Amino acid sequence: MSLSDDFSGFSLIQNAFASSTGVTTDTRTANEGKLFFALKGDNFDGNRYAKKALEQGCIGAIVDDPAMAQELNGVILVDDVLSALQSLARWHRRKWKCPVIGLTGSNGKTTTKELLKAVCKSRFPGVQATLGNLNNEIGVPLTLLSAGANPDFVIVEMGANAQKEISLLAQIAEPTHGIITNIGRAHLEGFGGVQGVIQGKCELFDFFRAEGTKTKEGATVFVNAMHPILLEISHSLPRALFGTQKHPPFVSQVHDDFTMSWTDLTGAEHGPMHCQISGAHNFENMMTAASVGLYFGVSAEACSKAIAGYTPDNNRSQWIKTDRNDVLLDAYNANPSSMESALTFFEGIAKNATDSDAFVAILGDMGELGDYGTAAHKEILDLAVQKGIKVITVGSLFHESAKTHSSVASFMSTAELTEHLRRSPLKGNKVLLKGSRYIALESALNAL
Repeated sequence: MSLSDDFSGFSLIQNAFASSTGVTTDTRTANEGKLFFALKGDNFDGNRYAKKALEQGCIGAIVDDPAMAQELNGVILVDDVLSALQSLARWHRRKWKCPVIGLTGSNGKTTTKELLKAVCKSRFPGVQATLGNLNNEIGVPLTLLSAGANPDFVIVEMGANAQKEISLLAQIAEPTHGIITNIGRAHLEGFGGVQGVIQGKCELFDFFRAEGTKTKEGATVFVNAMHPILLEISHSLPRALFGTQKHPPFVSQVHDDFTMSWTDLTGAEHGPMHCQISGAHNFENMMTAASVGLYFGVSAEACSKAIAGYTPDNNRSQWIKTDRNDVLLDAYNANPSSMESALTFFEGIAKNATDSDAFVAILGDMGELGDYGTAAHKEILDLAVQKGIKVITVGSLFHESAKTHSSVASFMSTAELTEHLRRSPLKGNKVLLKGSRYIALESALNAL
């Protein structure tokens, strides 16, 4: 799909957007003053809802069905509505003079985005960031178009399931700075394997290479020096390294699961700092946010305060205390890399506890692994059992792997798990809930 500022109807769309209160693709939010984009998908056609959007008060509707253009007043006909939305977003973004951070990675994108937003807010009160998980070819344009005419600072999360997707998102958002949190075994089906993941995530850095001298002055990528692959793919770019003693900021000491100290660019140490999220992977996310914050003039003290004050509320790394157990809810998504990190962290807690038997890992299937699915689930389950953690699995893929482990209780669905927990409740345990979004492990919380 190509982006263009020169197609029939684009000037009309620009004028309509300028007089609107914002854009929408959903009739549930299509109200007075909005500009409606009639997107199409595999199971829906937004053109059919253009009339309803106009009746609800939208000032216009962008459609790509000629019949709708003939039938309705107030519509603008284009060849492709999604392309028009993306082109409008890029046009709008090009008005800005502020830093625009493009953020991607296999794991930790959303947590890093939220941490970075919190860190930057002290210096850039008008900071804007991707809402929720609006990080795809539709979500990124909506993020840009919702940011207003003169934001102070913009953070654009970019997700992908296959190659060429990050490339498109970078063309839309035209970031001035870039971050790849890490590269792991995620979305292997769409990317065609680990090498495909590397190539796909590298598209963000390739954007800066392709732009060359056209890129805004001062464009920089932020690279965690703990990850050799990130060092390799960023070697020819202007970059700010962080994460190691040689390249601060870095975590200088981990005091316990929630408390760490860190060293800034001057060599000054900050901490001990008690955080609301835990684990080595999250400490890396914190240092990413600190590195960017320091680069843009946020004080080390303000970085510490923002990081310590961040509390997740999105099914990611949330500790929830129920009447019976302490639950680590990390059920927004899962892949082999994030599963391994979560299990390693959970094992560390168990080793430091007086009763390691009171630790239960409830693992849900990992999606989008394709041909790698069977082997990946066996690998993760074997790892969990080797760590000596009591394991319960949910989903058909883990169910197959569990047949070789007599100690593992296995359920085909979260509903089955919930029913079991109500009959045989867990009490006085620390429980890890980790699985892909479609397993919806958070729905078992009321039984824990």
